[in-house]
Amino acid sequence: MSSPPTIKLPQFSLPHQTAALKGRKRSGSIVKVEEVGGRVEELLDRSAYVNINANWVNAKGAWLIHVVLVFTGKIIIDTIPGMTQQISWTLVNLIYLALSYLMFHWVTGIPFDNDLHAGAYDDLTLWEQIDDGAQYTPAKKWLVTAPILLFLASTHYTNYNPWLFAVNLAALIVLAIIPKLPQLHRQRVRFLSQDGSGMATPVTPSFSHPEQLKQIDPSTISEALFK
Repeated sequence: MSSPPTIKLPQFSLPHQTAALKGRKRSGSIVKVEEVGGRVEELLDRSAYVNINANWVNAKGAWLIHVVLVFTGKIIIDTIPGMTQQISWTLVNLIYLALSYLMFHWVTGIPFDNDLHAGAYDDLTLWEQIDDGAQYTPAKKWLVTAPILLFLASTHYTNYNPWLFAVNLAALIVLAIIPKLPQLHRQRVRFLSQDGSGMATPVTPSFSHPEQLKQIDPSTISEALFK
């Protein structure tokens, strides 16, 4: 009985350029802009209950409280010995802008009844929660107008000092105007953010000599070839 014929396969060789390929780690982005709070599940959780953390801005007296706080702060600052009206109004403006930025644009989430919304507000600031994120509502128009009026008052009572005007204007733009722009709604700027997958780019085998690519026995492949 004759033995079955044997088939001899030709030797397999890879191009020389393959030897130069090296594995590399996936680097993180220096600056990354991403949108938060846009999943369907989060939208449904927000509509389940009333968000009392943001609804207070539409309550009676909510607009008047800004005026009361500004004049209260002005009276307290004027009690400091040696305080001038120029410095006093500048401090009132800067403190108001800093506190409003911290409250409306820095702190995220809700401080109470968070379980009712299943964490749907964890990534949203108070400004993004007001009126369910709608733009140009009466409450948001007032929150934009209030710091502008305070800036105009501080500019007037500082006798239009150019240096104090520049400080107050820069603070107004950075802390009150830019964070409220619709283009920045639910947008986050991440610095030196890591890649979301956390995985490295697949590594190709590296060989010291191209002759090693001519014939490879599968049984001899190990992790050492991929380092």
